[in-house]
Amino acid sequence: MEERKKQVLNAIIKDYIANAEPVGSRAVAKKYDLGVSPATIRNEMSDLEEEGYIEQPHTSAGRIPSAKGYRYFVDHLMQRERLTTAQLKAVRQAMRGRVDEMEDFMRSCCNMISQLTHYTALVAMPEQGRGTLENIQLVPVSDHQLLVVLLTSTGLIRHKLVDLPQEISWDELAGIESRMRRQLCGREIKTITYELLHDLLADYQLQEKISAQALELIEQTLSQEAGHKIFTGGVTNMLSQPEFHDIDKLKSMFSLIEEDDKLEKLLGAAAGGQLTVAIGGEIPVEGIEDCSMVVANYFVNGEKAGSIGVLGPTRLNYGRTVSMMEVIASELSKAISAKDDKNK
Repeated sequence: MEERKKQVLNAIIKDYIANAEPVGSRAVAKKYDLGVSPATIRNEMSDLEEEGYIEQPHTSAGRIPSAKGYRYFVDHLMQRERLTTAQLKAVRQAMRGRVDEMEDFMRSCCNMISQLTHYTALVAMPEQGRGTLENIQLVPVSDHQLLVVLLTSTGLIRHKLVDLPQEISWDELAGIESRMRRQLCGREIKTITYELLHDLLADYQLQEKISAQALELIEQTLSQEAGHKIFTGGVTNMLSQPEFHDIDKLKSMFSLIEEDDKLEKLLGAAAGGQLTVAIGGEIPVEGIEDCSMVVANYFVNGEKAGSIGVLGPTRLNYGRTVSMMEVIASELSKAISAKDDKNK
């Protein structure tokens, strides 16, 4: 694309993101000082429209960006905005939560993302079927109660209080724990099956001593096919966006948020990399063509653990949102990895 066309497209998109109103040639000439007349800008806008980068919603109205225009902007023109000191403080404050209470921690992160971006936030718990089993702890609580704690390399921590049918000495528990660690720790989660665990516990003659609750906990935690919980926040932020004053569009949005399988598809947009921007029809879910998503993966010790995302109108502030999601995903990776290292 010629340099002047880039400047005009950049000006139109910036102005439309800020004001949600069609942009005319005079506004571009007045606000952005491109060094050319409104007539020249009109000619460039005409060419951009013909090439599909902008659209004219009504006769004699100004232009608005198309999905193709936004895509070109994100790929070639977008400038990331640095987070303010207050924004960085809010991110790091959220990361000080108790990572061992994973659900509360991730819910807090979700709320923080929606508050900072002013869009709808989606946050997935660490995926259960990925990574390796890093640690097993059997913690005696009393003569007849045992706390089973499991830790995976993706930072997922599960714990359950188990009632014992008969007393087990601390020395015996330590021996059982040691043997289970030798047999299971370091294995890929996907290779640990219910049958393997059942046979292992039978070999240790634990079936009489540890109730079936322990098996259920391990199966739930290590099941490769188990889904991962997704939190949403800031859904009502969409109410403030002019694009969603249409009640039918709002209904589609609220319906989407209630369907976990569709939320998983949305967060799957960044499956191949650290961060992905999906615009309009690029989003892998029908009914939200007027939206865009920014999805970032977070990692535990270099291994993908889950995803976070924001959903907003195609008019969302890409430069600011991309920067925020990169920083938040990085800080989240550090927080969970640090907790994971402490538990090894």
